[in-house]
Amino acid sequence: MKSNTWEPVRLEEVIDINPRTTLKRGALAKKVAMEHVKEFTRKIDGFEISDFKSGSKFKNNDTLFARITPCLENGKTAFVDVLDDSEVAFGSTEFFVLRAKKDRSDPKYIYYLSISEEFRNTAIQSMTGTSGRQRAQRESLLEYEINLPSLKEQKEIGETLSLLDEKIELNNSIISNLEELAQTLFKHWFVDFEFPNENGEPYKSSGGKMVESELGMIPNIFRVETLSNSVRFLSGGTPKTKVEEYWNGDIPFFTPKDTTGNIFVSSTEKSITKLGLENCNSKLYPKDTLFITARGTVGKLNLTNKSMAMNQSCFALRHKDDYQYYLYYLTKTLLREIKQGATGAVFNAINLRDLNTLRIISPTENLIVQYEHFILSTFQILSEKQKENEVLTELRDTLLPRLLSGEIELPESMEVIDDVSVS
Repeated sequence: MKSNTWEPVRLEEVIDINPRTTLKRGALAKKVAMEHVKEFTRKIDGFEISDFKSGSKFKNNDTLFARITPCLENGKTAFVDVLDDSEVAFGSTEFFVLRAKKDRSDPKYIYYLSISEEFRNTAIQSMTGTSGRQRAQRESLLEYEINLPSLKEQKEIGETLSLLDEKIELNNSIISNLEELAQTLFKHWFVDFEFPNENGEPYKSSGGKMVESELGMIPNIFRVETLSNSVRFLSGGTPKTKVEEYWNGDIPFFTPKDTTGNIFVSSTEKSITKLGLENCNSKLYPKDTLFITARGTVGKLNLTNKSMAMNQSCFALRHKDDYQYYLYYLTKTLLREIKQGATGAVFNAINLRDLNTLRIISPTENLIVQYEHFILSTFQILSEKQKENEVLTELRDTLLPRLLSGEIELPESMEVIDDVSVS
């Protein structure tokens, strides 16, 4: 692949933006709202069925590109593949619909072009409007110049990057299903009280004895206690930012910005050195420590996928008997109470006093041990899949600009193997 043989073109020669697409007013159709497009995620996250009144219309193989701040800056871009072949859907008026011109450009290539840094920067720099409502300008994108590979090369580039995204998407599907199973089992046992009795039957519906408590009816073998009876709350801190020797080391440094939509967090935006760790209030917290964000984006939960330090905007939670997976779902169940605190009003911060005094329904230790045993392999798979996705994402993001610029040449054949090293 030689970039000097590629054809210099303006974008208007290879794509249509918001092309004419027919959908009758009032017709029932799939609607993709801005919330259904996640940051830097190719797959559309969902849709609803709604009457069409207005909005951007699109078909399979189109790219949805958010044009309004801050969605554009945050990377909300998706490739449409959730429709039938001839189906037309619609979405937010704040989407640009990018459609490849037949026999001129490849749809997947256009998607990957649209998430490239150069393309996004062009869109961001074109934004006009009042503060908070700025929008990218269609004309600026149409005038954007690129060196265009042949259609064959475009397809090869699109397919290569798609293989990586398809593996990421498969892993995400596995992660989602396993998370749902683990949470369903937790609710069945510890919220609905249908844990197995001595005969292996669901406790409550099989006539298990229930008693009155300050938190309502609970199994007579359970008790009410404070969360602090079984959980240690640990704090974080930040090394001095002006001391270079404290930063850019090999210790991940977790802040609320690093929260993920998954159970585990494997990487962080910032890192510190051993010297930085020694000169801040954070400890090096081991794998499976539960981080909860206490300021900013309040109440986000992540288990660490490796040892990490954290800043002062979070708490680290460790179960005194190391039942961290049980603790994750227990804390997730308690989140609403944790956010509201003692007064019942929702706050923009979580404080240690409310955590220490929070009352919980505590099961027997034997039951917690059983739960941890059942879900151990589930969490091991979740951990590995999350690590694997980060390796794949890094590989995709490294390849993307080099493939689009022609800096590297694709081998004759390339495939994404099932097992990716995450060591």
